[in-house]
Amino acid sequence: MRIAQVAPLYESCPPRLYGGSERVVSYLTEELVRLGHEVTLFASGDSCTAATLEAACEVALWRDDRVKDPLVYHLMMLDRVRRRAADFDIIHCHTDYLHLPFMAECSDKTLTTVHGRLDLPDLHAIARAFPMLPLVSISNAQREPMPWANWQTTVYHGLPRSLHRLGDGRGGYLAFLGRIAREKRPDRAIEIARRAGMPLQIAAQVDPTDRDYFEREILPLLHDPLIEFVGEIGEADKGAFLGDAAALLFPIDWPEPFGLVQVEAMAAGTPVIAFRGGSVPEIIEDGVTGFIVDDIESAVAAIPRAKELDRRLIRQEFERRFTDERMARDYLATYGALLQRGSGATELGTAAAPAPGLAQAAD
Repeated sequence: MRIAQVAPLYESCPPRLYGGSERVVSYLTEELVRLGHEVTLFASGDSCTAATLEAACEVALWRDDRVKDPLVYHLMMLDRVRRRAADFDIIHCHTDYLHLPFMAECSDKTLTTVHGRLDLPDLHAIARAFPMLPLVSISNAQREPMPWANWQTTVYHGLPRSLHRLGDGRGGYLAFLGRIAREKRPDRAIEIARRAGMPLQIAAQVDPTDRDYFEREILPLLHDPLIEFVGEIGEADKGAFLGDAAALLFPIDWPEPFGLVQVEAMAAGTPVIAFRGGSVPEIIEDGVTGFIVDDIESAVAAIPRAKELDRRLIRQEFERRFTDERMARDYLATYGALLQRGSGATELGTAAAPAPGLAQAAD
């Protein structure tokens, strides 16, 4: 199958450090190539891939100080994809809503994975304007604000089996990994660690948009000797960081569409203590791969119980549900169903049935 993967340009594929969507696109692309498909990756020029790379800019836009308007480069890339549409059997876009006007005329071969939150009213307007374009959600919970959209199925993210090895948690610390942002609630993680009397290591990126929040609300909390701010870490360091942790804290305060860090922890055998919200109940099996909690007191109480969980079983659950191979085969089934129908479009207000065998629900 000739497949175009269209990535955001903010980070390379894979990202050097933080970058959720681009990381998933990279894993999917490499696995599709391994399975024998002819894949073209539209991404930044500093991406590394076994696919054919169509560079839409020299380097990842967030890493290029010369770039003032990232939208320009995305629009030029999407125009190139549109003009090359006949070269592909499937065009798989990961660029939020930007590509919708470009790809409406070839909706029968275009699939969109929606990576972000959908409870923003402006997104509803553009989704209703292009109902013919089929969509994939990354969790069932993600769909809730837009149940009427043209959903084809849910495909959970996946990681390479070899990316992280089983850890033993001997570091004895709690871990917070990802991004410093109000909705991620690092302040909750700090409070949980303080009440538990356990060290917390925070490995996180601080985006320019979150700099004020970090300096005003988080930085003053880092003076506690239990709290260590590690900063942003890359893939090479992430496995050891997670594997040595007693547990990962995921104290979110927003409708998390997926939360890739949960799966990264599971790959290292590390239990996750997550606040209930968004996709969390679909990803974490309470009492098996971690614990789902509703407040700080419950999170503190879950820590000793998390230490008793079987880390090998957590790793096995990762291998069963969240590998890149499973993700790629689910997408291939979706591609096949889309092409077989000849058109992925449904009437506005009617969601398409999921392709057989896909990860439609957390099993």
